[in-house]
Amino acid sequence: MTVLVASDKFKGSLTAAQVADAVGAGVRRARPDARVRAVPVADGGDGTLAAVLAAGFTAVPVTASGPTGEPVDTWYARRGDVAVVELAAVSGLVRLPGGRLRPLRATSRGTGEVMAAAIAAGCREIVLGVGGSAGTDGGAGLVAALGARLLDASGGEIGDGGVALPGVASIDLTGLRAATRDVAVTIASDVDNPLTGPRGAAAVYGPQKGAGPAEVARLDVALAHWADVVARTTGRDLRDTPGAGAAGGVGFAGLALLGAALRPGIELVLDLAGFSGALRGADLVVTGEGMLDEQTLHGKAPAGVARAAGRAGVPVVAVCGSTTLPPARLHDTGIRAAYALTDLEPDIDVCLRDGARLLETLGERIAAEHLEGGETE
Repeated sequence: MTVLVASDKFKGSLTAAQVADAVGAGVRRARPDARVRAVPVADGGDGTLAAVLAAGFTAVPVTASGPTGEPVDTWYARRGDVAVVELAAVSGLVRLPGGRLRPLRATSRGTGEVMAAAIAAGCREIVLGVGGSAGTDGGAGLVAALGARLLDASGGEIGDGGVALPGVASIDLTGLRAATRDVAVTIASDVDNPLTGPRGAAAVYGPQKGAGPAEVARLDVALAHWADVVARTTGRDLRDTPGAGAAGGVGFAGLALLGAALRPGIELVLDLAGFSGALRGADLVVTGEGMLDEQTLHGKAPAGVARAAGRAGVPVVAVCGSTTLPPARLHDTGIRAAYALTDLEPDIDVCLRDGARLLETLGERIAAEHLEGGETE
């Protein structure tokens, strides 16, 4: 019997690789004859680099600007001429100094610097995972780092952050076009929000980044002005395109100024991680994430894994920290059953501290309930 563990991280507790190790240990304890494979996965946000590194990509270290301009040590992942860049690893909430939220001034510039480093090193395909951004700058910082000049009425370059966008009077794309002429950019995102309006980047995601009602309104106006200038420059208005609101408007800049394609994050990561090849010969797939809830059903890693495994006719179960999904909703997603740490230990602090040990026990249960009667390899 072969079990494929393809889980996302348990945020704040275990990496995807650690989840796989613990589940695999439990499975083998219950069924020593079982073969366990691990394919760590992510949905395009935090953890995407770890997933592709586990699939054979190489980490390339880079120093770039953090979300408030301070230098941070980060990296991208490379295989051949493909580079995977994780926005969260350089311009994300986790990179804010002291965890202090800066909704008006946080920038995506550092992500553009990492992309520029990959391009300078010879990469010609950039995959950008955009979850977990700290800012709402419409991707202005990113394209500026790639060579665009965002100019005010006096011909000077504007500052960073969404707060600076109202000062943009014109855009010089000469440097950007030269730098990215032969480069294909794909953005991994499951967000379908437009750039502006009640479902836009500021209104929906600004509060998560520390923006109060007045700041949300200010950022929305700033993004609308940015979109006006971009439309005047390019002849296309893409502010209402689904996904333009991803990562504080990085999706918009990618679409409008880089000619980027948008793909669901989990689908892209599964392709990069070689999931379809690993799936061959599997008798059971174990997926998971920290919390299984309604958001899981809309583009999160477990739902994507279940869809891919379902197409191959391989049954899927899930592990998680906790779940709010009833069995019927799980079944609709293609997940036969969910095994939660809170089934074993109701104290969340204990689950966070002893997650690996509890996952081993869940791995034993999964093996007992889903591998019985299987043939030994």
